[in-house]
Amino acid sequence: MKNIIAVTGATGTQGGAAARALLATGWRVRALVRDPRSANARALAEAGAEVVRADMDDRASLDAALRGVYGVFSVQPTMGYPGTPPDFTIEDELRLGRNVAEAAVNARIEHFVYASVSAADADHGIRRWQSKAELEAYARRLGLPTTVLRPVRFMENQVDPRFGTRDGAMADVVFPDVPVQLIAGTDIGAFAALAFTDPAQYVGETLELAGDELTMTEIAQIMERALGQPITYRAIPREALLDKGHDALAGYEFANYGGGWHADIPALRERHPGLMTFATWLEHEGAEKYAAAQ
Repeated sequence: MKNIIAVTGATGTQGGAAARALLATGWRVRALVRDPRSANARALAEAGAEVVRADMDDRASLDAALRGVYGVFSVQPTMGYPGTPPDFTIEDELRLGRNVAEAAVNARIEHFVYASVSAADADHGIRRWQSKAELEAYARRLGLPTTVLRPVRFMENQVDPRFGTRDGAMADVVFPDVPVQLIAGTDIGAFAALAFTDPAQYVGETLELAGDELTMTEIAQIMERALGQPITYRAIPREALLDKGHDALAGYEFANYGGGWHADIPALRERHPGLMTFATWLEHEGAEKYAAAQ
């Protein structure tokens, strides 16, 4: 049983990537899902994962799902993001994250890898990022042997219509000439597998994860070349965010005036030589995802 990793959010971007990377490196994966009949859950089962029905809001189901596992990959939904229920709150995220951490303690797991967000503990005032810093601290207070992975903006967001990219047009709050760091979901999974495989190096670490740094203008140009079609970029003005809530305005300030993210990409590539640039990701995965999403 000591080679089993339980993966929460296993049908999502990060959990799914972690599950696939762990399977590829020889780990057994127990994929925790709410609906084992979903297409993503069935795909994980076909890839070799043990798919188990579990709900992060149900401690009894978590306790049963984590029984006998070596490690846990923990990721929760984020308030306000596409795919998260519209009534989902920060308190919901905190409750789910605490439930997973407490269940991991109860199961006496040996390694807890938590998927946070880059700059979670910085002075930006973005509440739905600060919640992740709270969950990082909670896992440590419980005494869990923890690795924290802090990814920046997902490359997947750049081809997802729900994030403002549709029919050759891309919109975001970032000024056209401000650098933005990006990470592929696949590479988040790769770092999760590295952490579980080498606990002596990774337990106790907090890693800011990025694979590329580009301006929005450069992102549009790279997409044009990869997709073979014009891509235009429009910066969303601050005035358009005034009715979108505190986090939207705080995110605008962080991206454009707060310095943004600062993951050490060369150092990360030394640990994981296959770390993808945005152009590489488009070639391997992104162009296909873009075509499927349009």
